[in-house]
Amino acid sequence: MATKIPERPKPTLASVAQQAGVSAPTVSKVVNGREDVSPQTRARVLAVLEQAGYQSPLQRRSAGSAGGAGTVVEVVIDVLDSAYMIEVLNGILQFAAAADVETLVSVTGRGASDVPSPERRAQRMLDEGRAGMIVVTSAFSEAQLQAFRRRKIPVVVIDPLNPPSADVVSVGATNWAGGKAATEHLLDLGHRRIAYIGGIEKAECNQARLHGYMAALMARGVTVDPQYIVSGGRFRRESGVAGFQELLKLDPLPTAIFAGSDTIALGVLSEAGRHGIRVPEDISLIGFDGTKQGAESVPSLSSVAQPLEEMGRAALRSVLRQARGEVLDSHRVELATHLIARDSTAPPAA
Repeated sequence: MATKIPERPKPTLASVAQQAGVSAPTVSKVVNGREDVSPQTRARVLAVLEQAGYQSPLQRRSAGSAGGAGTVVEVVIDVLDSAYMIEVLNGILQFAAAADVETLVSVTGRGASDVPSPERRAQRMLDEGRAGMIVVTSAFSEAQLQAFRRRKIPVVVIDPLNPPSADVVSVGATNWAGGKAATEHLLDLGHRRIAYIGGIEKAECNQARLHGYMAALMARGVTVDPQYIVSGGRFRRESGVAGFQELLKLDPLPTAIFAGSDTIALGVLSEAGRHGIRVPEDISLIGFDGTKQGAESVPSLSSVAQPLEEMGRAALRSVLRQARGEVLDSHRVELATHLIARDSTAPPAA
């Protein structure tokens, strides 16, 4: 007769405290994200909690009910002032409506008041039984995301500025391939003096687009000229204005510009008009994102389109799957970009 293996007892605060060599109140403080615990003690308790597979009652409850009425997912953004952010948020909200999930949007960027620390936010999410969080912001660093991972709160990061660790789920687009496609489009039109105006210089997406640009030039035997590469500092309109002003100091001027985002490209477009430079007659311009803003500009903006709404849907889908305890096939989702040629690009003037 087969011997029945006894079930492993469920961990309690007391048993975790005994293994970690601390008091039960100390374990409670760590579980609840209190900051009055030394880093060494916190690390020791977290290691025991991880090994024991401890989950608080609220964690078990939210995991069991992920998806459907009563499920709440928090979406954290910098500020809702760009077409990029609006389209990503549209994708999240569309999927949430279909899945009967409630979304709570909070802002961390300029104008936001009383923004809680990651520790406070993570504990509040746990206390209120929220299923998980989608991050579309530069406000949370890898270290700050630990506050959510310690509590086993599912987190998905959209288009992270820096590569997250292997156990953080992230959703993005094929930035390198998109940067290469944008530059190849300009090369195919006959341009050879092609400039790049980027956003946040060290951001992973910016670096990938820049390297795609460089790869396309080198593949056609065109020398990469460092003076044609300008860092705008941010993915905003003012970066396009400042970047174009820098390019105007060069001799010879570029005949085409690849902007690291549609918003940057629209800044270039407005500044070019202020200087009497016509697009595309005098200079061609292509952006990145494929937003409605770019499609409605005059001239309409050629762009590498990211599937922004699908990125939002994929992020929420991943949060809900994690909350249900499902094992994801991959912690990195990359959706394909595609080129949209419109009126802002043309062959260079003779």
